[in-house]
Amino acid sequence: MKESRPVRVAIVDDHAMVRSGLSAFLTVFRDVELVGEAASGEEALDLCARLQPDVVLMDLVMPGMDGVAATCAIREQCPKTQVIILTSFGELARVRAALEAGAISYLLKNVSADELASAIRGAASGQISLSPEAARAVITAAADSGTGSTDLTETERRVLALMVDGQSNPQIADSLGTSLSTVKFHVSNILSKLGVSSRTEAVAQALRQHLVT
Repeated sequence: MKESRPVRVAIVDDHAMVRSGLSAFLTVFRDVELVGEAASGEEALDLCARLQPDVVLMDLVMPGMDGVAATCAIREQCPKTQVIILTSFGELARVRAALEAGAISYLLKNVSADELASAIRGAASGQISLSPEAARAVITAAADSGTGSTDLTETERRVLALMVDGQSNPQIADSLGTSLSTVKFHVSNILSKLGVSSRTEAVAQALRQHLVT
């Protein structure tokens, strides 16, 4: 049986020691391949344009272009590349900014090697991973935005259910047999009706309010 190719990963952090440590982490796992490193957001953009990694491990606080700005630019420039924020900060404002920029996951740097590898594999498949601190921040934000309408159409509920399952927009389009632009339209409507600003917050609110089965 032919083995699937490893998940191609890039590391973005302005500290060489952190990059070295993460690189050592990744060598333990045969299904994860380190393809490049960058010391700044600007370098990360160039790296992603050249190498098209599956997943980027992104530091949040860097001089020049920070992790949020770099994440937003990478997601626009390389939409197939998923971004995992890997930082020391778990405050709500930082978590929300990163998720709104398009990060699929938000982890703290005290994560174990196994947890990091699992998050990388998940990100490559469109799965969300949040540190406990980030999860609490997202759930709190969803609770605070509970004034949003839950008057979702049947199709929007189906889309939301697939979002809860961790499917990406292209995967949802395949599941429903519709176009990617239609899925994006439904996702935008869902965020608006729920009064949230990111997919992760929408998922948290859907679970909290039992909007999907």
